Amino acid sequence: MSPKELKNILKERCSQEVEKRFQKIRKVLDDISVSLLEESKSSAGDKHETGRAMLQIERENAGHQLKEIENLQSLILKIDINVVLDYARLGSLVYTNHGVYFISISIGEVTVEEKNYYCIALHSPIGNLLSGKIEGERFSMNQRDYIIKLVL
Repeated sequence: MSPKELKNILKERCSQEVEKRFQKIRKVLDDISVSLLEESKSSAGDKHETGRAMLQIERENAGHQLKEIENLQSLILKIDINVVLDYARLGSLVYTNHGVYFISISIGEVTVEEKNYYCIALHSPIGNLLSGKIEGERFSMNQRDYIIKLVL
């Protein structure tokens, strides 16, 4: 499999993960809306107001999560798998002595054709350390020494 095909598969897995998160949050928001309608039918005084306030807080939190998902969706659109540079950046596949990293969004380990790849965010701790590095460079993280073998 070519590096471009691999990047395309990894990018698609990132998109699928974001879509799953989006659907989950949409369901939470729908459930909150239903609960708010049921609460508005109730007239139990203070208990009613507390319930509504709690649901409003849950809705705000879900709204923040939805905004984060929208940011991830827009970030995925910015990943250009066609560009290959000699330094690590968004959309790069970075081979190290401790694994292969796809700099995209943070979804963790992904298996493609029985090989493991780590989808990481550019601004994650390891993403920050990889960013801008070229083949042969070294860095340390969590008392492990990394050597960059290849950047695609």
